[in-house]
Amino acid sequence: MTGWRRREFLGVAVALAAPLSARGAALDLGALETRHGGRIGIAAHDLTSGRKVGWRAGERFAYCSTFKLFLAAAVLQRVAAGKERLDRQVPVTAADIVSHAPVTGPMVGKTMSVEALCEAMVDVSDNPAANIMIRQIGGLDAWRGWYRSIGDKLTTVDRFEPALNSAKPGDPRDTTTPVQAAANVAKVLAGDLLTPAHRALLTRWAVATPTGPGRIKAGVPAGSIVAHKTGTADPGPTNDIGLVWLPDGRVIAVAAYFTESNAPTQADRDAVIAEATRAAIATLGRASGGQG
Repeated sequence: MTGWRRREFLGVAVALAAPLSARGAALDLGALETRHGGRIGIAAHDLTSGRKVGWRAGERFAYCSTFKLFLAAAVLQRVAAGKERLDRQVPVTAADIVSHAPVTGPMVGKTMSVEALCEAMVDVSDNPAANIMIRQIGGLDAWRGWYRSIGDKLTTVDRFEPALNSAKPGDPRDTTTPVQAAANVAKVLAGDLLTPAHRALLTRWAVATPTGPGRIKAGVPAGSIVAHKTGTADPGPTNDIGLVWLPDGRVIAVAAYFTESNAPTQADRDAVIAEATRAAIATLGRASGGQG
């Protein structure tokens, strides 16, 4: 890590280290961690009331493929600024292909539109699609710069897929905190960072994704709508970030991470994310005097 990156990391990490609570209602996931080992990190922001809860919300976690939601938003911003076109065709080469290429793999030697590449990385987490789009926006430095442009001074950007999934304990590369990720989710899916049309497109991709049905989706009340992006290293981190529209009208930005676990299966790790989400939403409900 360079000197300026180290100073940036330490300064912001200290500022975000405090736990979050929602007006007297504290979220406690200690027992859940004890049962499954590892670290759970979650931040839940009620965008309707402004209340927030969190557990290890200021600690760093490897974000894995959750970044693809934000990368798609960065591309859509470029489209709105006239620097990119959704219908522009991009070649897919054999050199682009890395592990997990369900969409790009069959397209080697052909072209894909910018829109199709973005949809592939959000919908089915296609790794080559993400790497291609990082290069198309100018590489890792430009990608890191996008986070800074939206006020995120904390998220680190260091490697392409799939190397960014190594998630070694204490390694700050390719990490963020739950509180920062939840704030970013709110900006891209509920704020004015994107045009209404582009925000609707990104939301449609994030609602349609079939990945992670046992994570945030399994921890919200029946009738909720979830726009989300998962991140996984198996065995390893199990993550999910997104926006939840609850049946009672509340809108909740959630960023949940689970790492260094001894849970034996991916389904078990998914269930921890669901339980953490359920607890966070219930805590927010108690804080507001409503139903959890």
